[in-house]
Amino acid sequence: MRIVAGKARGTKLTSVPGLSTRPTGDRVKEALFNMLGPSVLGSSFLDLYAGSGAMGLEALSRGAKKVVWVDANPACTTQIRKNLEKTRLQGGAIVTSDVFRALAELDRRGEHFDLIFLDPPYDQGLVGETVRCLDHLNVLRKQGIIIAEASKKEEGSLDVSKLCLKRTKRYGDTVLLFYEVRGS
Repeated sequence: MRIVAGKARGTKLTSVPGLSTRPTGDRVKEALFNMLGPSVLGSSFLDLYAGSGAMGLEALSRGAKKVVWVDANPACTTQIRKNLEKTRLQGGAIVTSDVFRALAELDRRGEHFDLIFLDPPYDQGLVGETVRCLDHLNVLRKQGIIIAEASKKEEGSLDVSKLCLKRTKRYGDTVLLFYEVRGS
C-alpha cells in the first residue's frame, strides 16, 4: 500500500496488523482519484471508517486543503498518525470515535466537506446506514460527492431523500457508489 500520486507519491503506508481492517487496493484508489480529478485540489475531504488513513492521505498528497479521518479503533487512529508523520503532509485532523457520533459532532460544529469517502466493514449494512445518516445531516456541501466502497453484495440504490446514487463502478468484488445531492 502506497501513496499513488502527488506530493507524497511513492510513500509506503502501513496498516493495522490483523484482519480487522481491509485497506482499499491501490488499483481501486488510483481509479477513484483519477475519476475525481481536479476536484480534489483545494477540497475538504472526510475519510470515514478510515483504517490506515490511506484514502485521506492520498487526497492530501493530491492537494486537498483539509482531511478529517474518523475511525472508532484507537489502533487505526494511531496508525493514521504514524502514516501522516511518514508522509510529512499537513492539513489533517484525526478523530477516534464512532462514525455516527463523529458525524453528529461535525454537523453540530457546522463543518462541511466537498468529498466524503466511507469504507465500512463489508456486508454489515453500514454503507446504507451511514449514507442515510449523511442524508439527514448537513456535512456534505451542495456540490459535494459521497463515495462509498462496498462489496458487490451491498450494491444498490438507497432510499434517501436529499441524496441520489449517480454512478456505480465495479472492481472485482469491490464496488464504488457515488452519491450527490439531488438537483446539484
